[in-house]
Amino acid sequence: IYVDHMDYVYIAGNGGGNHQVLKLTSDGTFVWQIGKAGVTGGSNDTNGGPGGRPLLGQPADMEVDPKTNELYIADGYQNKRVLVVDAHTGLYKRHWGAYGNVPDDTPPGAYNPNAPVATQFRNPVHCVRIADDGLVYVCDRVNNRYQVFRHDGTFVREAFLERDTLGNGAMWDIDLSPDRLQRELYNADGENNKLWVF
Repeated sequence: IYVDHMDYVYIAGNGGGNHQVLKLTSDGTFVWQIGKAGVTGGSNDTNGGPGGRPLLGQPADMEVDPKTNELYIADGYQNKRVLVVDAHTGLYKRHWGAYGNVPDDTPPGAYNPNAPVATQFRNPVHCVRIADDGLVYVCDRVNNRYQVFRHDGTFVREAFLERDTLGNGAMWDIDLSPDRLQRELYNADGENNKLWVF
């Protein structure tokens, strides 16, 4: 669940066949829906859902950029992408995978800390955060990393955490410090049961 700068409420469903994000007013009035229960179109779908909006693959997280009124979705437990839609209409704007690549839904196999760095996100793409400077931070949970992008999907950098972590991975959720320069990034590591500060 997420509440944006205009008090709209967004609810994502990432269980089994949910595949949806719902937008509601603060009093619970339905505004629009992205995705459809029980239906997914893969990581490169752009308009296969109700109202010509994208189909989703178990979205994990979302955040609105108040400067552009765009909704960023970590799409997520089944798909392997960051999806950006217009927050007013829910219509598709753009999407990308790891390193800004076109997402590939080919199963990557089990995570191996000794293998070359994965060029695609693994499931789940678990969080998305927008910094005050416009950079977009994305949790690639099982790959034990976060990646940073410009708002258009251009890759900027990445950081790894506890690369030997197996299971559910180390990069669960992140947030930025509230100081003017947002100098610190906090990570909730659910596999190792720690809070990390970058």
